[in-house]
Amino acid sequence: MSEQTSRRPHKPYRRPKKDAVRILAFDVLRAVDERDAYANLVLPPLLKKAREQGDFDGRDAALATELVYGTLRRQGTYDAVISACVDRPLREVDPPVLDVLSLGAHQLLGTRIPTHAAVSATVELARVVLGDGRAKFVNAVLRKISAHDLDGWLEQVAPPYEDDAEDHLAVVHSHPRWIVSALWDALGGGRAGIEDLLEADNERPEVTLVARPGRATTAELLELLGEEGGLPGRWSPYAVRLVEGGEPGALDPVREGRVGVQDEGSQLVAIALANAPVDGPDKRWLDGCAGPGGKAALLGALAADRGAFLLASEKQPHRARLVDRALAGNPGPYQVITADGTRPPWRPGSFDRVLVDVPCSGLGALRRRPEARWRRRLADLDGFAPLQRALLREALAAVRVGGVVGYATCSPHLAETRIVVEDVLKGRGGASPVEAEWIDARPLMPGVPALGDGPDVQLWPHLHGTDAMYLALLRRTG
Repeated sequence: MSEQTSRRPHKPYRRPKKDAVRILAFDVLRAVDERDAYANLVLPPLLKKAREQGDFDGRDAALATELVYGTLRRQGTYDAVISACVDRPLREVDPPVLDVLSLGAHQLLGTRIPTHAAVSATVELARVVLGDGRAKFVNAVLRKISAHDLDGWLEQVAPPYEDDAEDHLAVVHSHPRWIVSALWDALGGGRAGIEDLLEADNERPEVTLVARPGRATTAELLELLGEEGGLPGRWSPYAVRLVEGGEPGALDPVREGRVGVQDEGSQLVAIALANAPVDGPDKRWLDGCAGPGGKAALLGALAADRGAFLLASEKQPHRARLVDRALAGNPGPYQVITADGTRPPWRPGSFDRVLVDVPCSGLGALRRRPEARWRRRLADLDGFAPLQRALLREALAAVRVGGVVGYATCSPHLAETRIVVEDVLKGRGGASPVEAEWIDARPLMPGVPALGDGPDVQLWPHLHGTDAMYLALLRRTG
């Protein structure tokens, strides 16, 4: 037999199929990795563009969203699984390759996509974005991953709970170990509570709207959305929850600024401050860290109902512009300024109510920004600590005797919550003690269960369906 006739015929080159959904999901993951972008900021405009071009329908957008957020939320678990299936340390795998593998792992272990479809679609994605050579590597790894379901893999890659509880929870629930430890300390209790919290962090949060008083009502919103489109809020009298698939930006009241998108926990913080009892006049309110404007808009509406003036202050000019936009059309008097709350331009004792929702680690919003859990480090808290204390001290100086300050943060970490308040009140760290007393915040959130022993309040995703917002209310006494 001649050499020519013994050769197998070459397979014709097959151009990889471009899967618009998976390419978009990959592009978002690359933006998150390369530019430290947030998926909740990158994904919506890409989805909008794909719809406008006719590339996506509603099902495509839902799948792309699930691939992005599911992959980011479960990144720690998938890293452990992928690490068990490659012959090199994970840090030596090129990041774009790892993103494709993670997308494939999520389809195999975290969705109902059939195994053959998950593997073939991800390999096709690899051919498009990585090339044929690395697509073969992706194919080999994904076939190893497909040998077990998620529970089977967790039995292999997670240490037993009895041997190392925190590491077990970190792998099973895809959180860095230090965050598991911090959340457990803040929550207290045994295994069931922390597992419920970590599981809640990995669920897609509801989209909640706020009907700004004097400008819109929940009844109007619910009628507009219909029975299949919206549900009343659980705790806030101004909240409406969108059912899955609802797009707030498509609603006229949202475009007009009469209604905003705001987590119910943030609404409760603003409402509690507005309803806290003050001694004496109640005419001048301050939001000292107002960006991006959600709480300021609700406070402005509540202040307007009482004939009070709101000053909204924000240090960053671009965030101050967002505050101005959120407050546009407010029925009562207000002003937005760009100012540093640690070096305020207002005179001491100028206000009756003050809110400071301070910059923080954001550990209370991991449902919405799952990538934040992989970016934050324990050392970051040391960077926030001086700013948080300084903002609270200046807020207490800004309020008159008998007035009320609300200290809020979207973090349950004790180093950002009660410890900050106690340090400021007692003058720890060299500062002078502040003459102020705690106000029990729990009665100011009527109907909300599981608020702890007080006087401060910590909300939780698994108990309240909100972000893990913290609130301390303080009355100036001298």
